[in-house]
Amino acid sequence: MDAASPYTKCIALILLILSTYACSNESGRKGHADAIANIEISPGDNLKLGVIQALSGKVAPLGEEQMRGLELALARRHGKLLGHKVDLQVEDSGCQPEGGANAALKIVADPHTVAIFGTTCSGAAASASEVMSKAGFSMISGNNSAAFLTSMGGHKAPKWQPGFFRTAPNEEFSGPAAATFAYEKLGIRKAAVINDGDIYTCGLTDGFTKKFKELGGQVVLSATVNKNDTNMGPVLTAVVNSKAELMFFPLFQPEGNYLLLQAKQMPALKHTVFMSDGSLIEQSFIDSVKGAAIGMYFIGPSPPDKTPELETLVREYKEHFKTSPATIYYASAYDAAEILFNAIEKVASTDKSGAVHIGRQALRDALYATRDHKGIGGRMNCDEFGDCAPPIFNVLRLKDPAAGVEGLKANVKFTYKPAP
Repeated sequence: MDAASPYTKCIALILLILSTYACSNESGRKGHADAIANIEISPGDNLKLGVIQALSGKVAPLGEEQMRGLELALARRHGKLLGHKVDLQVEDSGCQPEGGANAALKIVADPHTVAIFGTTCSGAAASASEVMSKAGFSMISGNNSAAFLTSMGGHKAPKWQPGFFRTAPNEEFSGPAAATFAYEKLGIRKAAVINDGDIYTCGLTDGFTKKFKELGGQVVLSATVNKNDTNMGPVLTAVVNSKAELMFFPLFQPEGNYLLLQAKQMPALKHTVFMSDGSLIEQSFIDSVKGAAIGMYFIGPSPPDKTPELETLVREYKEHFKTSPATIYYASAYDAAEILFNAIEKVASTDKSGAVHIGRQALRDALYATRDHKGIGGRMNCDEFGDCAPPIFNVLRLKDPAAGVEGLKANVKFTYKPAP
């Protein structure tokens, strides 16, 4: 039996329930009909939003930053939208595909929920977006970046779903950024790529491979490690045998930590260049590997410019959470929340009884129509695939672990901005 079949049965049941609700909800309510469904919020009721983030495991710090971006956006509105207090249904995906599907199933089971904020991890987004899209919902993420979720080469990507949006830049351009820097700036001609089989990491290594070959380089090894692997000896031996000059491994923690630390113990890899991506641009990673990461390169989205708007948000962050931001990813989460809130406010209408009505299709249309949104990360425009942020990436080099993640982000060696 297909492993996805239990989810399929659950989705079918929930869609039947939602369909029944939508029919009864719209009957006799002229002026509030919607192609998918009409959500009604009665006077005195809370406005419900679903939230799917990775709140456990090594990736939890990223999920927490997403939550904080959402909380800052809500705080600016005093916790209300359209005059209604916002009620969050928060679900933990565990950064796993099945976790994303289960979380989405729980959220869409309540037809009064307006939309979903999430997810942290792209693998969870692929499964969650399928559930939410079939149920007629919209979902926006400040962190998902895998190319498979939106577009590739200007066309719908394999996991694209109607109603999914994001303010993290499309990582379709991250792999090429790494490959371009490696080939043109470092003079690398032989590279090894390592992923963990996840839709996110595979997308990055595929993008690197394609661009590196176009430039004239050779990918002499393409390997996969399993999530939760601790012994990286076999794959590192394969890297040695391949005679790769560079190892590109866009892995999460703890696998990325194990790979780097064990590689540093192998004399044959003494002169190998190590490169990863934004998933390891984390203080917890630097604290864990310390000096082993000196000289390592990282590919990450270009942070927002230091504008008065960003300075204000940083101050609010410190006041609200009593600490300084660990990363800049909360800013893209804030932008995602703002785009969602603006779209909800745009399409909502109020009837004579004081009830608020929000059409699900109308909300999707408003999100797709987002133009020139003044975000913390710059001007944003959501395209037909759900991408809202410009794809600009920086190549960073770790020089001093004591300087932490801020020191890493300040040491920019290359900026990649694809031609429009």
